[in-house]
Amino acid sequence: MFGPALTMTADAHVSALLRDISDGKWINHDTEVETGCGIVPYAYRAGNYVHALQWGIGLELFLLGKDPWQVMLSTDHPNGGSFLSYPKLIALLMDRAFREDQIGRANQRAIRRTALLDGLDREYTLNEIAIITRAAPARRLGLRDKGHLGIGADADVTIYHDRANREEMFATPRYVIKGGEVAVEDGDLRRADDGLLLSSAAAFDPDVSHVLAPLFGDRYTVAFDHYPVHDPALREPAWIVEASK
Repeated sequence: MFGPALTMTADAHVSALLRDISDGKWINHDTEVETGCGIVPYAYRAGNYVHALQWGIGLELFLLGKDPWQVMLSTDHPNGGSFLSYPKLIALLMDRAFREDQIGRANQRAIRRTALLDGLDREYTLNEIAIITRAAPARRLGLRDKGHLGIGADADVTIYHDRANREEMFATPRYVIKGGEVAVEDGDLRRADDGLLLSSAAAFDPDVSHVLAPLFGDRYTVAFDHYPVHDPALREPAWIVEASK
């Protein structure tokens, strides 16, 4: 998404290059891993060829996809744009006129490399937005108590004013209900929730360790036994999420 972002990568050399391009502040930390860690404040610009091409490709994926259950909305926060960009992204998907206006502001040489000028008239419905932002991610992550309003769900509900300006609508929900309790009302925070740490329990073949361990010894500077994260390392008791079938 165009605007401010914060790139984070284990490729320290790329961070140095981004620092040189942006000529701003940065942090680069060398750690005991295969590379390092670089954090660089960055801004994606509509007039930049590469930035516009990245933006256009993302929209193509949404607009050309046939099944919303196979799509999960994300900006890759914060690398590809803050989650605060979600309302604008939703407006791009729901409002063709708004989308075409934004397309016209982007680097046209890059946009011509995409399908966005081919008359893509698709506009997502509210139901499809609910799927790609709530129901589909919950299903993919195995969160059976989230992403729906059925019996036994966690009563996590957001209620919006139905406004023609979809960006404004999704930026300012009327109510945010968390676990059956009102957390936000007309823009005012009513209660703060510490949240819940999730731990995935995806199934895997334990014999794979016997295959990987020798490879690490020959090709990596860090021992294989240093990679697994064990339960005591978690900061607090976690809710174990079983992989969906």
